[in-house]
Order: sequence, then structure tokens, then C-alpha cells
Amino acid sequence: MSQKRLYELVYIVSPDATEQTITDLHTQVESIVTRLQGEMVRTENWGRRRLAYRIGKHREGTYVLEVFHGTGELTKELDRRLKVTDDVIRHLLIRVDEELKVAERSRAKRQAEAEKRIARGLPPLGQGRRRTSDDGGDDDRGDEPEVER
Repeated sequence: MSQKRLYELVYIVSPDATEQTITDLHTQVESIVTRLQGEMVRTENWGRRRLAYRIGKHREGTYVLEVFHGTGELTKELDRRLKVTDDVIRHLLIRVDEELKVAERSRAKRQAEAEKRIARGLPPLGQGRRRTSDDGGDDDRGDEPEVER
């Protein structure tokens, strides 16, 4: 069996669709996820928004985000179902677990650097004292070049 990964599914529902239609569509997605041994993490209805560009005859649509754990077979089935559903204008299904791992590694690296700086008696990066205009120091930023006449 394939490894379960974290996915985000965003789909845009036709503005003609009712709240009941959107709820039924969510129920359909949730049943597919549970039937194929997936696990729903969260669902967010972002509401009706204007589209960046016209899709068919539509200028706006209702955006819905579904986050779930699942396998490749699950994503193929969801993709197939959403393609044939008339109420869905567009959908995008992406795997996000790799991006979360990269973000976690970079956060851990920044934390380690901050701890090293603290151990040396320095402030963590980004928390040092910033120069202000009343410091008395002369910085050349923004100065006009001197021209001799």
C-alpha cells in the first residue's frame, strides 16, 4: 500500500450552486476520502469570490479548501470525480507534506543559529539594535553625492 501523505484540495464551485449543493459536494469528497482509507484534517469554505479571470461564463465562484491525509489512489479518484462534476469550475490538488518538512528544517536551522548567537552573548538575528536618526552616526544612505564647483 502507498504511503499516506498530506494533500490540499481547493475547488471552485459555480456561483449558481446553492449552499446545499456545496454541502453535498463536501460530503461526496469526504466519503471518497474515508472509503479509500484517508483521513480528513480540515475543511474551510472561503465563500464567494471574484475569479482572477473568466472561466467559461463565470466571473465569480465559491472557493472550498479540503485538507486530508491519503494515498495516490485517493488523489486519482478525487481528480477523476471532480473533473466530471458539473458544479465544480476548477480544482487544484497538491501534496504539501514536503513543503512542511522543508519549512520545519529551515525553522530548526534558524532556531539553532539563534541559540548559538545567544550562547556567544549576541542578540538573536533580527533582534539587534537598529540605528535611528538620533544615534549621531553618519550613514551615507540617501545622501546626495558631493560635487565640487
